[in-house]
Amino acid sequence: MNLVLPQKSPDPRVGDIIKLAVMAVGGQGGGVLTGWIEALARAQGYACQATSVAGVAQRTGATIYYVEMAKKSELEPVFALAPAGGDVDVLIAAEMMEVGRAVMRGFVTPDRTTLIGSTHRALAVSEKMAPGDGIADADEVRAAAEIAAQKLILADMDGLAVAEGSVISSSLFGALAGSRALPFPREAFEDAIRASGKGVDASLRAFAAGYDAAQNSTEEPVAPEKPAAPELTGPDSEIARWKALSDRANALPGPVRQMAGNGLMKVVDFQDCAYGETYLDHLDRIVARDSADHDWLLSVTAAKYIANAMAYDDIIRVADLKTRAPRMARIQAEMGVKDGQLVEVTEFFHPRAEEIVSLLPATMGARWEASPKRMALMDRLFNKGRRLRTHSLRSFLMLHFLGGLKGYRLKTRRHQVEVAHLQQWLEASLAPLDDDYALSVELLRNRRLVKGYSDTHARSLTKFATVMNAAELLRGRKDAAEWMGRLREAALKDPDGKALEGAIQTVRSFV
Repeated sequence: MNLVLPQKSPDPRVGDIIKLAVMAVGGQGGGVLTGWIEALARAQGYACQATSVAGVAQRTGATIYYVEMAKKSELEPVFALAPAGGDVDVLIAAEMMEVGRAVMRGFVTPDRTTLIGSTHRALAVSEKMAPGDGIADADEVRAAAEIAAQKLILADMDGLAVAEGSVISSSLFGALAGSRALPFPREAFEDAIRASGKGVDASLRAFAAGYDAAQNSTEEPVAPEKPAAPELTGPDSEIARWKALSDRANALPGPVRQMAGNGLMKVVDFQDCAYGETYLDHLDRIVARDSADHDWLLSVTAAKYIANAMAYDDIIRVADLKTRAPRMARIQAEMGVKDGQLVEVTEFFHPRAEEIVSLLPATMGARWEASPKRMALMDRLFNKGRRLRTHSLRSFLMLHFLGGLKGYRLKTRRHQVEVAHLQQWLEASLAPLDDDYALSVELLRNRRLVKGYSDTHARSLTKFATVMNAAELLRGRKDAAEWMGRLREAALKDPDGKALEGAIQTVRSFV
């Protein structure tokens, strides 16, 4: 016997509920924005409920704030506690990848959703952890959002807010008003900000900027301007040497010039003009073995990665970069520092024994590295986290002194090791050149695997060696270059090296 229950038609008033979700991470004012939306709705005679589902810290997930509102009536409405896929009228995302997450989770649909998002980036932990370039493609997210949303509003809401001395919640609230997605006048939005009583003037300015951005949301994104060439300063003799080096780089084959010019600037900034001459000497030897038949691809690749190899990250380099005036100016600009305000900067260092020994003179450093007792002593003395407050004179002078040891750098154990490693890499990369040009190019590109300093550098060297050693397994195969590229991409895919291990096993099965 089947029991058929009568079907009850849904209450038509359910369709009058406005459903709005905000996806934001810590520091972006998602709670403040939600509070403004609540205050706005209630001031306009609407019943309103707001909830939040906390995300995970360190940019692995956003907090989702959810608001439902409906005109007040005799009956008290029952609101949902969380958004459901396909059932959101307005989605506000405080960062570009949150726009992508909203689309992937089904919160954005072309039949109803107004999507408001900021195009700026705050990199997620997963993007930073990738051994290679793990930054997600914002253009792909934009393309997906254009398809998924009924109405799309994208702008650099963070930049607009910072320019007005406020935070992104203010400009997003302005964009919400400008979108006309809620049935309230602009003045009501502004009154909600005034009622909060905190940072009202700056918030209203950022609100206006967001409002205008929403009104002009049909504009195409503007391509970034090409950065201006850096201004050269220094003794006349060094300027003359630099110009001579530049002329030498400009005499290289056409496709090689730009990359060689960038590489030359990098190594000279790292050390000096004499070091730049060494860079061009390496490059000249490779150009001599290259030809226009291959569009000078070998030389272009070498120009990039030899520069990266020569400008390695040692303690001297790190200290130099941390004490440069442009860095402090950038920090002050990002923090919105005004005249008369003080900024305190704390740097965290955690050197290993290997980093300390690498600063010793080459012969002495090699002896210490070979002595387990001495290395254990260095580890006990130095392998601990240190916080240096570089706004103080003492800490700043300490780093400034280290950063000024460029003249000594070429005598250190670290430089001796790097020179030997560079030579071995070039020899191994050029070994198959006569028989397999493409394989030599891929072997040069493997230098991309080497990066960072301390533990990061040690791990990257292990992966680099594993991939380079696989060349012997691939030698003579027609698809050797293709497989070398696959191995490198596998090494870049995950920090644990599981993908690389699987790819190596596949290559070994060929033999």
